[in-house]
Amino acid sequence: MTDTARRRGRPPGRTGADLLATAREVFLEHGYAGTTMDEVAARAHISKASLYRAHPSKHALFAAVVRAWAEAGRDAMRPHLERLVAGDDVRADLIVLAGIMRFGILSRDVLNMRRLVTGEAERHPDVAAGYLEASWNRNIRALADAFRTLADRGALRLDDPLTAADQFTWLVIGAPLNRRLLTGTDAPDTPDSPVESAVDLFLAGYGTPAAP
Repeated sequence: MTDTARRRGRPPGRTGADLLATAREVFLEHGYAGTTMDEVAARAHISKASLYRAHPSKHALFAAVVRAWAEAGRDAMRPHLERLVAGDDVRADLIVLAGIMRFGILSRDVLNMRRLVTGEAERHPDVAAGYLEASWNRNIRALADAFRTLADRGALRLDDPLTAADQFTWLVIGAPLNRRLLTGTDAPDTPDSPVESAVDLFLAGYGTPAAP
């Protein structure tokens, strides 16, 4: 077999976003400490030298993986927030939004990345801070903007949309998120409480006569 034929038979080496996706798989399987650049290069079908040219250290690769993950989810809530703002039944629309938020934030992939980043937060605070800003804080600000629009038209009664957005998010996902992270499983031991109760509690503080 010629060298050309062998090269043609090899799977193509992964670069760019594909390389980061492969590295994410390795980090999730082995954790940060157990991951080696050799393993990532082998899994991506590239040389270690090529990997180091793209990402000069394991820390740099980890940071790039987390940054790419956050960017992939950027504005994921935007269409759902647009529907919330366009709707005419605040309670019903918030219930729908709460269900979507709970499904997304508590999904297996999101939980696994959260565990990974949280576990390395002390050793890699820059990565954790970047993830917090690009993912969580960004979505809270987007939700606050939607709440501000609803308040401007009299559908909500609030002075601080950012605080309201933060409180709504924790009412919806706080208990199940805490339980799933601390039990190390994606399936809770007890059923999650209905999102309706979280929405009703939120509206008890921020609702208007038109949105009890």
